[in-house]
Amino acid sequence: MNIFILNAGRCGSTTFIEACRHISNYSAAHESHSTLTGDQRLAYPDNHIEADNRLCWLLGRLDQAYGDDAYYVHLTRDREASVKSFVKRMDYGIMSAYREGILMGGEGQSPAEIASDYLDTLTYNIALFLKDKRHKMIFSLENADTDFTDFWHWIDARGDLEKGLAEWRTRYNASD
Repeated sequence: MNIFILNAGRCGSTTFIEACRHISNYSAAHESHSTLTGDQRLAYPDNHIEADNRLCWLLGRLDQAYGDDAYYVHLTRDREASVKSFVKRMDYGIMSAYREGILMGGEGQSPAEIASDYLDTLTYNIALFLKDKRHKMIFSLENADTDFTDFWHWIDARGDLEKGLAEWRTRYNASD
């Protein structure tokens, strides 16, 4: 069984995977195929947990490859905190790509407006993708301790839950 952590970014996906590294019956990785194309892009090993915000742009292909057989987690974070974090990263990565590629420069829009638009777009994309999926879970960064425990039991994880929960007390990939 494969598990995909769908998210817009800036919401704890790196931490999620660090916590999942304490699961012994699944492999776990963050953005492990983000540079690949074609069939390789979505060719994840069986019993694998993957977090990659770029999957939100490949949801049609993800559905074609895994459909209703995979488990899907929608990882979220407080909206204002996410917007502030994206604003700090406006000039590189996904925000630069969104502003320049999708919004064609985003002229006249503030960084907060662009970040809000990006966040709304991916949130709606994920919600639409998940609407007919049987195996789905909403996971809030602000409720990570309880949500991760629920996730652990939902996927029948084996390993060290306490070590997994401890990872949520470390900030990985935080914006300055």
